Amino acid sequence: MAPDNALLVVDAAGVVVGWSQEARSLFDRGTSEAIGRPLADLWPGSGTPSVAGPSDATTELPGLLVLPVTLRGGGSGWSVHLRRSDKDEEARDQALLNALFTQSPIGMQVLDPELRVLRVNTAASAMSRIGSARVLGHRLDDAFRLSDPTAAEAIVREVLATGEPALDRLIRVRPPEDPDHEHVYSASVFRLQDADGRVLGVSTAVVDVTVRERALARARVLDSVREHVGTTLDLNATCAELVDVLVPAFADTAVIDLLDPVVRGDAPPSAPIGPDTPLRRTAFASTDHRRDAPAGGTGPFRFPGAWLQSLTDLRPHLVTYHPDDDPDADPRPTRTTRPSGAHSAIVTPLTIRDQVLGTLSLHRASGRDLFVDEDLTLAWEVATRTALHIDNARRYTREHTIALTLQRRLLPQRPAHEAAVESAHFAQAVEAGGGWFDVFPLSGGRTALTVGCVSGTGIHAAMAMGQIRTALHSLASLDLEPDELLARLDETVTRLAAERADLPSGDPLRSQVLTADCLYAVYDPLALNCVIALAGGPRPVLAHPDGTTETVGITPGPPLGGGEGAPLASLSLDLSEGSVIALCTDAFLSVSESGRAAGLERLRQALADGGRPLDDLCADAVRTVPAPSPGADAVLLLVRTQGMDPGLVATWDLPSVPEAVAIARAATRRQLTAWGLDELSLATELIVSELATNAVRYGTPPLTIRLIKGRALTCEVSDTSPVAPRLRHARTHDEGGRGLFICAELSQSWGVRYGDAGKTIWTEQEIPDPA
Repeated sequence: MAPDNALLVVDAAGVVVGWSQEARSLFDRGTSEAIGRPLADLWPGSGTPSVAGPSDATTELPGLLVLPVTLRGGGSGWSVHLRRSDKDEEARDQALLNALFTQSPIGMQVLDPELRVLRVNTAASAMSRIGSARVLGHRLDDAFRLSDPTAAEAIVREVLATGEPALDRLIRVRPPEDPDHEHVYSASVFRLQDADGRVLGVSTAVVDVTVRERALARARVLDSVREHVGTTLDLNATCAELVDVLVPAFADTAVIDLLDPVVRGDAPPSAPIGPDTPLRRTAFASTDHRRDAPAGGTGPFRFPGAWLQSLTDLRPHLVTYHPDDDPDADPRPTRTTRPSGAHSAIVTPLTIRDQVLGTLSLHRASGRDLFVDEDLTLAWEVATRTALHIDNARRYTREHTIALTLQRRLLPQRPAHEAAVESAHFAQAVEAGGGWFDVFPLSGGRTALTVGCVSGTGIHAAMAMGQIRTALHSLASLDLEPDELLARLDETVTRLAAERADLPSGDPLRSQVLTADCLYAVYDPLALNCVIALAGGPRPVLAHPDGTTETVGITPGPPLGGGEGAPLASLSLDLSEGSVIALCTDAFLSVSESGRAAGLERLRQALADGGRPLDDLCADAVRTVPAPSPGADAVLLLVRTQGMDPGLVATWDLPSVPEAVAIARAATRRQLTAWGLDELSLATELIVSELATNAVRYGTPPLTIRLIKGRALTCEVSDTSPVAPRLRHARTHDEGGRGLFICAELSQSWGVRYGDAGKTIWTEQEIPDPA
């Protein structure tokens, strides 16, 4: 095979089969003119070289070198080479070195083993902006302002020691002629040694990659913003994510100031923004004190001109501070704080659809490059992308605020004071949901207790909670037993769930399952008895006055609306006066179904000393459990039972004879006089007369009448007949049928309550204010 450096190649017959570029220049003949022709026809003059037959010998001709070769097809031939002298080789090498050191765009330096600069080329001087005369003879770290001289020297020392070249290492330099900007070079280092292997020094080849590295750094910042910003719908978290990405990757200090309406979730105003518009510092990060925002709080801030202009024209602006400016010398109390030592800043408006959300302020301090115009483009891209996330978080904040407000308004603002019980509660929602609690009065001095939670979060869960709680109150007014009430309430939740399922297919609410956990209990202070029914959710905890605690052994039924339709069982507890009942949701225990027992055990331990004030017990119970998880409402209701003062209750047995009505009226009149309620005597006697008459006529003995002085005056007449009376509207000529109508008109409320021993018809009258 012919060598690549052959001038030409001929076969054994002297015909040219190879023709180099150098041959074309030397003989002034193209390749097509030479290939296939005898060499004798092409060689000028009479001095045509004589080529003998092929052999292994090397033929030397004046100025030429002829070598035997094997041709591509396997035949023999000759390659002709121009003979070059050592002087020519040295001249060429010298010319190459001169070209590298005067014309090459790659910067080159030669260092001796002590890292002193022996030679630099023109490109290296231009890159560093330092003349060669000022660096020759100086050590590498003295000649150039290396940002990290230790690392650079370590690279060169390693090449000197091992002989392995270091390729494409990034070196950062801050030249004396351009101290405000750091330059980045890609350097390759090679060891120099003579023919005997003696180390002479190193040579470096340097390429200025400052523009490339700055572009890559900006691209990395933008990629990091895409990856890490906007992962949540929390406004503060979104702003914090941005400043964490920008510091220290792009700036030494990053500050986000949002307009006060935006923080509240309101719609952002349109530009221009007035100088006295309140802003709130939402996020701050710096290389010195991350998240420690200087001069934080709500404005109005007095902005410098660039900030006002940015809020007017909605474009980013570059600010360069004068070295003599002292930010701490500004006497104005309201201003944007320029971090100490900052030499340049970028202010970028956070906008969406020409509406202003706030500003992003970036500062760089000494020891770092000044911001340049190219950085404005990156700041604008970052601000534009982040503004979308901030606006999404703002919209969520508004919806979340509306849902929380709706939830709070649907819950009792302050549980009514009941003489029979004392209550304390804790309710917390990480996200607006459907948790509820309630304590409200029932007939006969009894009190209803309930805690529950609707599945899901948001405004729809809060609305469903309001519907279920309203239905619960309506069913409770019918004096249903707890198990029967929950069975009726389950039908209501099932109907609401069916309404969701019938929504249009595109409605996202259609796919949200509607179920509810609910505990409902009725406490009777006269009997010191509590009847409990439970559909889903954790069992209640009971703390006795002697300090012992227990988890009530009630069997919970399935959640309301679960579609199982299984019957619910109720449990009757006999309680001592001063007992504490704890009702809660699963979110308060912060455990799953499998770990619910551990949470209940912590709650039992917190209630061990049940004699302390109820608010203290509630606070201790809250401290013992973990923070609730998003998506559920943590609710705790503590109720301390109390008995009824016997002096506030009067009970009589009535004979089943017509004279019983007069007996009842007389007994009522005497009791009201004893209680100081004479002004209610006339109405109450009439109510008792009507109820007693109905009991004598239509009821089944034994007959009982009971008066209770509590938050209202309660009148009850009981018999053992299961037949319920009904309110009639008698005509003018009817002689009867007006009894319940009269009772309803004279009382605040009335109703019928059924029990194992029959029924009780009751009325309640408002007790006049003693004042």
